[in-house]
Order: sequence, then C-alpha cells, then structure tokens
Amino acid sequence: MYRDLSVGVVIPALDEEKNIGDVVGSLLELCAESKGPRLIDDIVVCDNGSIDATAETARQAGARVVAEPVRGYGMACLAGIRELRAVDVVLFVDGDQSCDVRQSGRLLDAIAAGAELAIGSRVLGKMEPGSLSIPQLAGNYVASLVIRALWGHGITDLGPFRAIRTDALKLIDMRDKAYGWTVEMQVKAIQHGLRIEEVPVDTARRRFGKSKVGGTLKGIIGASVGILSTILKLRFRAG
Repeated sequence: MYRDLSVGVVIPALDEEKNIGDVVGSLLELCAESKGPRLIDDIVVCDNGSIDATAETARQAGARVVAEPVRGYGMACLAGIRELRAVDVVLFVDGDQSCDVRQSGRLLDAIAAGAELAIGSRVLGKMEPGSLSIPQLAGNYVASLVIRALWGHGITDLGPFRAIRTDALKLIDMRDKAYGWTVEMQVKAIQHGLRIEEVPVDTARRRFGKSKVGGTLKGIIGASVGILSTILKLRFRAG
C-alpha cells in the first residue's frame, strides 16, 4: 500500500533465472516509509516460456508465478494482469535488473497526484553506458516524433517501467501480444484523454544474459516493426 493505493506488480520474464530473484526481492523490500509497511501488495511474474529456472527462482524470492508458454511481451503482460489480485495501481517492471525498482515511488507519486498513467522515462533519467542500444534509442526517437505528429502529444520514451491505475487499464483494453504493448498503452491513453506523466528513471545494463530486444538483430527488427505498425494501426482505427 502506498499513499492509500494498493499496488500490484507485473513482471514479464523469459530466461531470467539469474536476474529475477533480485528484482522480486528488491520490490518486496520497498516500504512506504522507513521501517513502515511494504509498498507492494502483490507481485506476479509471468514466465513466458523460459527453459531455465526463472519460475522457481521467482517463487523462492516471494512472487506468485503464472505461466504463459506462447511467447510475446504483450502475452506475458496480459497473463500477469489476469493473475493479479484486485489493486488500485499496476506497476510494470522488467525482470532483467535494468529498472531501478527503488524509484517505484516516483511513478506512484505521479499516480497519487492525479496521473492515470505514469511512464518511467529513461531518456529523462540517467542511462548507464550500454543500457540501451543505438537502435533502441533511435526507435524511441522516431516513435516519439510519429506520435507527436499524429496526436500532438510529446513523449520521450516507450520505457517498460510504468504505472497505471487499474480502472484506466481496463478502459484502454490492451490487446497487443508482442512488441507493440508499450506504445499501444501510451497511444490509447492519449486517445482516451487520460492524464499521462513522464517521470525520470535511471536505467542500468542488464546484469546477466542478453537483451531480447536490443541484443539480437531479430529482436531489433521485431520491435521496430511492431512499434511502428501498432502506431499506424491505432491511427487508422481512430479514423
């Protein structure tokens, strides 16, 4: 519970056995105040078809785990949402230790102050060298320009570290099952006139393993196509 808001966390994870335990443990250590009650009320890790011990490691760290064997970032997020207990706010965090979860309060403060969607902007925060690849930075920049051109709403990042009110999440009716998930949330929030705040967050290089997006050519191409096609699809549907 944070400022009278119950908070649930969804962590999509694929082959993150060396990272996920620290992510879950760090979230569970967060307190609303020094030595006060826990900030997080529920944590669900979605094991998205891992071939390692991601699921068991997450359970041992204190998370509840749901399996979604059909791979896709959006698939994992949707499965995690369905598994969450009733909460006021859903916090999305990656399972690779790139998000500084100690800054979760920044996102939740924005929600408590009236935002319906709070995006952790890596561009506005500090980025550890190598934390984002050049294609990722370029993709963020291009997507930001396109969204501004089509909807007149400026953004700086499509970062995965974000918080959204549960009623707003239901309203925008998320559908994307792959790389278009984050941009779908932002564009639909704009289309529905929701209050969106960008909050500076710091980003680190993943501690173990290779990025599924920036670490492979397939991931870079898939993410680029998914993001731009989602933007255009939402624009076309809007008429």
